[in-house]
Amino acid sequence: MSQAPLKAPREVRRSAPPPLPADERPAARPAAAKASEPRPLRIASPLRVLDGFGRAVHAACRHAAPATMDELVALLERARGEGMHVTFRGAGRSYGDASLGARGLVIDPTRLDHVHTWDPRAGVIDAEPGLTIEGLWRRTLEDGYWPAVVPGTMRPTLGGCLSANVHGKNNFRVGPIGEHVVELELVTPRGERLVCSPTANADVFHAAIGGFGLLGAITRVKLRLKHVGGGQVRVLPLVAPSLGGCFDLFEEHLPTADYLVGWIDCVSSGAALGRGVLHHATHLHADEDPTYPESLHAERQSLPGKIMGLPRSALWRLMRPWMNDLGVRFVNAAKYHASRWHHGKPFLQSHVGFAFLLDYVPNWRLSYGPTGFIQYQIFVPTQTAREVMRDVIQATHKAGIPAYLGVLKRHRPDAFLLSHALDGWSLALDFRVPPGRREALWRMTEQLTERVLDGGGRFYFAKDAVLRPTDVERAFGKERLDAFFALKQRLDPDGLLESDLARRVFGERMR
Repeated sequence: MSQAPLKAPREVRRSAPPPLPADERPAARPAAAKASEPRPLRIASPLRVLDGFGRAVHAACRHAAPATMDELVALLERARGEGMHVTFRGAGRSYGDASLGARGLVIDPTRLDHVHTWDPRAGVIDAEPGLTIEGLWRRTLEDGYWPAVVPGTMRPTLGGCLSANVHGKNNFRVGPIGEHVVELELVTPRGERLVCSPTANADVFHAAIGGFGLLGAITRVKLRLKHVGGGQVRVLPLVAPSLGGCFDLFEEHLPTADYLVGWIDCVSSGAALGRGVLHHATHLHADEDPTYPESLHAERQSLPGKIMGLPRSALWRLMRPWMNDLGVRFVNAAKYHASRWHHGKPFLQSHVGFAFLLDYVPNWRLSYGPTGFIQYQIFVPTQTAREVMRDVIQATHKAGIPAYLGVLKRHRPDAFLLSHALDGWSLALDFRVPPGRREALWRMTEQLTERVLDGGGRFYFAKDAVLRPTDVERAFGKERLDAFFALKQRLDPDGLLESDLARRVFGERMR
């Protein structure tokens, strides 16, 4: 791969984020006041109903969106003075209740999106936590850099990604996003500013990343990006006739892939149980990308405005009639059999097109209907993964609530205190909340959780809506939880920082 161009660090001017599709734009906010005018703290603002991204859980919360870091710190100070709990929301892309705070103030940092510096020589960006993944790659790709780790959508904020310690389709190779953080600044509820890195305040560093905002506010991030030789990746589609076949293909292609992910048909049964389509992707050298250097330009990365001749913004409406057991069974069968024609035939795809499949259909979450959906992601050690995941899929069939989407990934362990990753595999499952059967869905997940825990598994809080304190202690172990809450007592002795998720999964430890 060609070496990164040697360029001096340069200041990056603040610019407006790229426009979202009309139906994804947030409600208009009042313009920021002039610097000479005091901004009133909106800590007593009216309640606002917020939801998790899956729309299955909601909460009425106080809401504030600070425009400066000073205002954020002032909000924390005033909340502490008033005894009001605080939750950090990010972009609200966690599927469950991780960004909801029914008992206090929810702080929305999305206006804090300034890039302080971008150094193309070192590949390091220094930015505020409200910068989105989209804002990040738009500022760096033309210099030949792409985020080393991205989630399945470009909408989350940088602070939210660190708080969840997101992983991508390349976790088996490069780990979670936290492994690429050079340094971060954390402001505690009492106003202490801590500069944390793998060597400075390392205990706080490894707990705040993946700590879901329970230790303090991440106010600044230095992140190292990956140098890429072109604006495209080479994608090799592979088809497997069963879950076991998916595991076999995965293991065969792990040594040569930069990214590897599998779509699993979770409504198929019998010999076809868990059949799927894998995508093996590799980075290109500049001389392998026929459209280099134009492919590095932001406009060459944008997702198409239309798919099959239809505006992307309308596609969720067309998906909705198929969001039932019979419809998903038909769509999955069609997808699987159509993919067989492309097995082993590589093609080129932009970084954005490959990485952000969830962004092809704006507001796709609405296709699940008014009851919403939950995503349930399990992480299982290699030794038990095949058996546990087969049992989980079969159990959903027996309960009559199959997963409408399944995504298989390979993982490696890391050093973060509340890490969901391990030396093994994950399976993310989307469950529509069946009208009139919400309690049945929750009961089913309790049974699935028992099977995963028996297999030595863990869970991912960014996707969770169902775990109980006893589940969490079995998954992460008392020693890890004790260490985390010792840090919380040190940094947040008043117990200011919480969330609906934290109170649900940590129980008495949050009191």
